[in-house]
Amino acid sequence: MGFKIFVVAMMVGFIAAAQISLASTVPAFLWAPGFSSVESKESVNYQIMSPKDLANSVLSQGGWSDLLCSERKNERPVDLAVVFVGRELHSSDVAGNKHADPALLNLLKDSFTKSNFSMAFPYVATSEEETMENLLVSSFKEACGHGLGVANVAFLESCSIEGGDFQKLANLHSVHDHLVSRMEKRTKGETDLVVLCHGGFQSLKELDQPFPESEILTEVMSSVEQSGAKYAALYVSDPFKSIHYPGYRELERFLADDTAKNGSASPKVCDEVCQLKSSLLEGVLVRDPYVAALHDFQGIVLLLILVSGLCCMMGIDTPTRFEAPQEN
Repeated sequence: MGFKIFVVAMMVGFIAAAQISLASTVPAFLWAPGFSSVESKESVNYQIMSPKDLANSVLSQGGWSDLLCSERKNERPVDLAVVFVGRELHSSDVAGNKHADPALLNLLKDSFTKSNFSMAFPYVATSEEETMENLLVSSFKEACGHGLGVANVAFLESCSIEGGDFQKLANLHSVHDHLVSRMEKRTKGETDLVVLCHGGFQSLKELDQPFPESEILTEVMSSVEQSGAKYAALYVSDPFKSIHYPGYRELERFLADDTAKNGSASPKVCDEVCQLKSSLLEGVLVRDPYVAALHDFQGIVLLLILVSGLCCMMGIDTPTRFEAPQEN
């Protein structure tokens, strides 16, 4: 009986650990339609890795060291390296979660299977202190040793990248113009790096109905292909940084500006506009992924306590009836 209780408790513990792991990891996909400098066509790395490990794998196994590192003097095999940081997918979504956007999953699947070279990293751990894009770029520079050896580095304004004199792009139209311009000015054999983050394509009017990530990624890949550049792309999700969305900052500025315009109004009275704004802020806070993850963790802990209690009760050998005392 004691061994059975131990087995049940271990199974519950493994299930809880797996749920926590899936909830705190994100997938990454690397593909290159015209990149053939590596032998393997398709590969999947099932190890749980940090963003730094992901960057090192992309450089070594994915062949990006030939694209980004300055000591590589040979002619670059592609013209453009694209890093797209999404905000929607978790590792559990790749395993068939019904809440994931099927259009986004199908787009990534097609890009993975139809490219000359592709790699998948289903379990990438995220950081609560730094954004994924900043960790990747800094890891690229550290691994290369002498900084990035690309001709041009540009990133969307929604991306949070520290250091470096990089070119900033305002929106999707700017991305398209930048790709066309660089294709005309780029010297043969040079490679550009473009970092894009989902969230820079929203405005205040689109808070309730933001552009789906699948449409944004489709537009970006379409612009890249229309430019005629040979490219390699890295997609990685970072949903735990949703608090950094520019839409939230725009909402904050909107509230501050509107308060200044209505400064004569009494601050002690919350009218209809005030109630609407408070409802918007409440919705933003309720959808915070950290809060949702905390609730999931609490539910798993309560379930573990319940099962452990039931197992302990099963292990108590209490007799079902007692013999009557014998008369002298």
